[in-house]
Amino acid sequence: MKKILIFGALILVLFGSLTFITIYQNKQAAEGNVYGKSELNPATIEQLDDPNYQNIILPEELETKLENKEDTFVYFFSPTCVHCKATTPILMPVAEDVDVEIEQFNLLEFDDGWNRYGIEATPTLVHFKDGKEVDRTEGANTEDYFRNLLNEWKNI
Repeated sequence: MKKILIFGALILVLFGSLTFITIYQNKQAAEGNVYGKSELNPATIEQLDDPNYQNIILPEELETKLENKEDTFVYFFSPTCVHCKATTPILMPVAEDVDVEIEQFNLLEFDDGWNRYGIEATPTLVHFKDGKEVDRTEGANTEDYFRNLLNEWKNI
């Protein structure tokens, strides 16, 4: 009986230690992040150094742009979305090629964006002109599709 208690205690200590280490590592990785949050979802932490996710816009920044009637392109994504993971490496280089700046809104970290902007699926790319939505596209697509779409949108 004594061996079972010792074994059980060792397992509890091991799991407790692993939990502490994971939490500590996540806090270290999240420190000084672009999201301005002390705790981030692990999927977001994995993308912090990804060059395709470096144009993050915070909710208050987006609201300011829209209130100032600025034209902007916003890519609503979730780091856990498989379609976003496939689309972002296609979309972001295309945007750079056609000289369009796309702001990236992380719906996993700022989930009020789903309702605020009427997002039904990720990824969703929205074009705002004069602070109002003028067009959107949802889901994954090809490089040619995004190239044509962005060229069309920037000429509106």
